[in-house]
Amino acid sequence: MAAEDEGLFALPTADNGLLPASDDTPPAEPARAGAPLAVRMRPRTLAEVVGQAHLLRPGAPLRRLAEGGEAASVLLHGPPGTGKTTLARLLADVASRHFVALSALSSGVRELRDVMNDARRRRDRQNRRTVLFIDEVHRFSKTQQDALLGAVEDGLVLLVAATTENPSFSVVSPLLSRLLVLRLRSLAEDEVRELLRRAVKDERGLGGAVTLSSEAEDALVRLAAGDARSALTALEASADGVAGTGGTVVGVSAVERAVAETAVRYDRQGDQHHDVVSAFIKSIRGSDPDAALHYLARMLVAGEDPRFIARRLVVHASEDVGLADPTALQAAVAAAQTVQLIGMPEARLALAQATVHLAVAPKSNTVIVAVDEAMADVRAGAVGEIPAHLRYSRYAGAREQGNGIGYRYPHRTPEGVLEQQYPPDDLVGTDYYRPTLHGEERVLHERLVRLRRAVRGEEG
Repeated sequence: MAAEDEGLFALPTADNGLLPASDDTPPAEPARAGAPLAVRMRPRTLAEVVGQAHLLRPGAPLRRLAEGGEAASVLLHGPPGTGKTTLARLLADVASRHFVALSALSSGVRELRDVMNDARRRRDRQNRRTVLFIDEVHRFSKTQQDALLGAVEDGLVLLVAATTENPSFSVVSPLLSRLLVLRLRSLAEDEVRELLRRAVKDERGLGGAVTLSSEAEDALVRLAAGDARSALTALEASADGVAGTGGTVVGVSAVERAVAETAVRYDRQGDQHHDVVSAFIKSIRGSDPDAALHYLARMLVAGEDPRFIARRLVVHASEDVGLADPTALQAAVAAAQTVQLIGMPEARLALAQATVHLAVAPKSNTVIVAVDEAMADVRAGAVGEIPAHLRYSRYAGAREQGNGIGYRYPHRTPEGVLEQQYPPDDLVGTDYYRPTLHGEERVLHERLVRLRRAVRGEEG
């Protein structure tokens, strides 16, 4: 089971990702003294769970399930360290249900089949239901997810699936429709503080062997970014460092030594990737260079491919800046070329320069609106005959078909523009490009008015 997606506290599993499935599996024992702090502090009851109040308040679906209400298979969707595995275990404790945990990283259809067979025997012989917890269910293939449908539909197992991904994209629709989808939230700062203080005092945790300064607590809360396991892991590392020098007070310096650099939560294939990129682009579009630089920094620190960032800037230059600042695309392309020629870390400067350029530039989406409207018309069948005078005429017999006859060469006029029909008959007078009055498009707007009058022969 992958450490980053195990939920709030890891559960012991066999090497193949499957917990012992025998009916005489003993109750879970308290975590051994040498276990990680996050494991030792694993909540044993609903009352010990910190966070997720929206799911655990009286009458909430998850609360009813955990208190023995009507059983329903659920999908727990949320960031790492928010309690997915812990909640699954608590659901299993209801009515002495048998608990089996699988990791999608190390299990396949064969393991699923074995679990289903065991669950069927347990139900038929002991009238005992099985809770099947599948961590990182998004990593199961479509075939593997489909293999769960029958057991979930028939109630053979109570499935508790966990994912850090958006289930709408990562879980097949037939399975998703059979699950109660519950979104877990990152812990609030006060909730992380509560966990830290409990871990410092509790005998299962540090047992009061050290004290935590308020500044160090603030640092740990900030570093955790809503991830309970991350907070407790950093606390343990900091406390170990202090104990190694004979000290008893965990200060900021101890935290800094234990955590050299914040581990930015950012899955390049998951929601954090999409959310940060979305915020990055929307900050540029909204003309906030400071926010845009923040999200750029998050991507860079997390190790995002700088070529991906450069590609997004190039697209954004035309999509949201356009001709309001024709140099925006040049800046974005230059940044992309810099990434290719120089690489990181120096290329961060070009990416930052392009980000600021695009953020402070006047904005116009007229280019994307124009091309999309034109493409929509084409798809709708607005593809009339090309006027004969515009057709290619440099081949034998072209003139006999009327190709090129009547074409007027604009450069033969002093103005370089003249009256002539260019679009098909059905599109005469259609305006796709409608410049704004932002930035350089103000000049284009005035020029385009004159050009259209001249080309269409309209009165000025």
